[in-house]
Amino acid sequence: MTASATTAPPALRPAPATPARARRRGRFGVHLFLFAVSFAFLAPLLLAVYASLRPYEETAKYGYFSLPRHLSFDYYQQAFADSGMSKYFLNSLLIAVPGVLLTLFLASFVAFAVSRVRIRGGIVLLMLFTAGNLLPQQVIVTPLYVLFNKIPLPYWMSDSLTMYDSLWAVISVQVAFQLGFCVFVLANFMRTLPREILEAAIVDGAGLWTQYWRVTLPLCRPALAALGTLQFTWMYNDFLWGLVFLSDGDKLPVTSALNNLRGQFFTDYNLLAAGSVLVALPTIVVFLLLQRHFIAGLTLGASKG
Repeated sequence: MTASATTAPPALRPAPATPARARRRGRFGVHLFLFAVSFAFLAPLLLAVYASLRPYEETAKYGYFSLPRHLSFDYYQQAFADSGMSKYFLNSLLIAVPGVLLTLFLASFVAFAVSRVRIRGGIVLLMLFTAGNLLPQQVIVTPLYVLFNKIPLPYWMSDSLTMYDSLWAVISVQVAFQLGFCVFVLANFMRTLPREILEAAIVDGAGLWTQYWRVTLPLCRPALAALGTLQFTWMYNDFLWGLVFLSDGDKLPVTSALNNLRGQFFTDYNLLAAGSVLVALPTIVVFLLLQRHFIAGLTLGASKG
């Protein structure tokens, strides 16, 4: 048998994959993977929203993954009224908003000193702030509880005349624990900024405060917006510190309001799901409002340097 008889005609040979086709296949695989990961993260939220729209009797009879027979928003109205969420929402905002502003201001100031001003021990200082994030929060619950009971505050700042049972205790702990992460991110971001801009400001007679407030901070706006979104989410969703340092039920954050929806002998989990969705709404709104700045901050931080 000759070689020409065993060799397939050119028309019957499979066409080699072109680079464009390979790229399309790779892009499809990436999109499929991202869709799967996104669905895995969104599945609990979607299930909570689905359950909150159905009566408990229906899900108890047919199961949570059954087709709906009746959908309504009655549970949302009941959850908002029964838990008293309006005042708890205000408490969470009084904790999260000042906490985010204080954290970003102090972190940006320290990051500026570490990255843009030549100070002795700057690297060691940055390592100390970063190492603070490695400390488990539960370890210092008892020492902080004893300490806050001994720190006096005037009557117009605390009803108990101490730092315990005041919003200042929760705010201070939130700022202290989030400061290290923000210093680390902002210091690395500020190092990517062109030093020629700061040198030009110094030549023009700008002092240290002007270099920080009017030159460096405007350039860090995307990074600050990204950190502000993350910090607001973390502080708003915190559940531990409010329960530890606040004994007055009227001062508790909104995450603790979900306990008011749990009965002593029976818990309507569909009602609890509606309350959980209501609690999550402010963080979703903040992210949607700052989405453009949040993505820009992450992109700039990843592409510079």
